[in-house]
Amino acid sequence: MTKDQLPPRLLTRRRALLAGAAAVGAAGTAGLFTTFAGDEPVRRATTPSPSPAPVAGPQARTAHKPSSYRLEPLMGYGPPRAAPRRTPVRRAPMLQVSGRGRRMVLTFDDGPDARYTPHMLDTLREYDIRAMFFVCGEMVAENPDLVARMADEGHVVGNHTWSHPLLTRLRRREIREEMERTSDIIEESCGERPAWFRAPYGAWNRAAFQIGAELGMDPLAWTVDTLDWTTPGTRTIVDRVENGAAPGVVVLSHDAGGDRSQSVQALRFYLPRLLDSGYHLTVPVRHYV
Repeated sequence: MTKDQLPPRLLTRRRALLAGAAAVGAAGTAGLFTTFAGDEPVRRATTPSPSPAPVAGPQARTAHKPSSYRLEPLMGYGPPRAAPRRTPVRRAPMLQVSGRGRRMVLTFDDGPDARYTPHMLDTLREYDIRAMFFVCGEMVAENPDLVARMADEGHVVGNHTWSHPLLTRLRRREIREEMERTSDIIEESCGERPAWFRAPYGAWNRAAFQIGAELGMDPLAWTVDTLDWTTPGTRTIVDRVENGAAPGVVVLSHDAGGDRSQSVQALRFYLPRLLDSGYHLTVPVRHYV
């Protein structure tokens, strides 16, 4: 009996079986290539299987070869990543912080020093206060564990150059080396590159601002200088902080670079007093222009 002699009902059933087999084969083939875990496609590594024997009936249309353009929508899912913001090149360092209320920032320079920094960290932790530490690279090399502790306890670690030179007397290449080398060792110590920098002696120049911005850092100076490096006495340091306290003030002290025992004692006195006076001691938030 020829195809033309088959009863119409048998012919229809045969076509339905062939169409169903083709659909199952296509679905199985698609399942070999892509499955989903969460929101991301996961491509399986599969061993090529032999091509199935041709099926009787009309041949399927040859599929187009995939191209990079056709596959592009499958490369990833989710919103596109935004380009990183470029840090603006400033002409002057920031001197104070903005925000509502009686906000102040405590900053400490030149460390970390194993003799004094741990005591300051202990006092800050006792009152659950976050501060900023502008560290020197050569000091970080000697005390990387202290930098890790700063970051772990929520403090901001800033760049204060490698060897505390006067930047205005250095060539551009030397300034970059001082700053970039310090950012590198900070990242090695706490896993994150600094977002803030401070020029030693407060000596800024155009090159320092430009290089700092290229390294992704904003410049921060200070509003109140305790001059604790002159060892004027604990009482004098406390008075300078309390008399200069005001919304937005940035206080400069030191945790290294000499005998800082007075600075350690002063922090224990003025910190609770500032809190009792209603000041909120915090760290700044970066703003882009």
